[in-house]
Amino acid sequence: MVRTPRFIQLQPVDDAGQMPALWGGLQAPVARVSPKYFYDALGSRLFEAITELDEYYPTRTEAAIFDAHAADMAARLRAHAGPAHDLIDLGAGSCAKAAKLFPLFAPRRYVAVDISVDFLKHSLECLQRAHPDMDMVGVGLDFSAALALPAAVYDGPALVFYPGSSIGNFAPDEALRLLREARTVARGGALLIGVDLVKDKAVLDAAYDDALGVTAAFNLNVLRHLNRIAGTDFRIADWRHVAFFDPARSRIEMHLEARQSLTVHWSGGERRFAAGERILTEHSWKWTRERFDALLREAGFRDVSGWTDAHDGFGVFLACA
Repeated sequence: MVRTPRFIQLQPVDDAGQMPALWGGLQAPVARVSPKYFYDALGSRLFEAITELDEYYPTRTEAAIFDAHAADMAARLRAHAGPAHDLIDLGAGSCAKAAKLFPLFAPRRYVAVDISVDFLKHSLECLQRAHPDMDMVGVGLDFSAALALPAAVYDGPALVFYPGSSIGNFAPDEALRLLREARTVARGGALLIGVDLVKDKAVLDAAYDDALGVTAAFNLNVLRHLNRIAGTDFRIADWRHVAFFDPARSRIEMHLEARQSLTVHWSGGERRFAAGERILTEHSWKWTRERFDALLREAGFRDVSGWTDAHDGFGVFLACA
């Protein structure tokens, strides 16, 4: 008999409660929208499409690193945490990356954490059919502010899995906070994390501004999402996607730029935008291998191991809690 995945919504969906912060961001001197608003159901699917693009190297490069070194990673995890562990997948999305590790890592329980609950439910239900005997738990959680899981969700020790270089969405001080929380969640286990490394600007620019315009659609979809949950009246045709790497700050910046002067309204407020004025939607910091190793150790991890591709463009780190 196939198990049924359990689902837990740790933070009840309360769009109204999020509106003051969202509107405040739109009214800030430099308007901004949190990247968490990318991930409604359509945004999650658009991101899956981005990972298939020729320009978007992180997914295939990370996958190649796992193909070459996952057995070594699994052996090091067993040496530290023993053969029995849970796998906690942060930003699980389609769950496909974690599922590829099941044969080698053999987790006793899979805990998938994501902000996009509907997308996660569908993904986890499909995965459960492929692995009918595994205990699976879906957790609806926005861990951008804080990462904490109740004791009843898993037993520990756990492998906290955070692939795809999503740690880059956090400024260095915020990344340190999240890594410290991940170490607590691991309960004596380990962290397995993918990190995008500094490389040629042209390669980075293309990865976030592809020729097909899929990343542009992903970015613009945030306006559609805001119209639905926040009552704004953005016209998507009035905006263009802008993305570039800033070498001085070692980060990608992604913006939406007004094509003309316009005013956006919502209940009780409005914001005028001049032609060319931008809304910041994402930063993605890029690391060197040495700097990220140091960050992990500052967060309290030890016995840090790292693997990169042949060009040192992407890194996967296993850090013991």
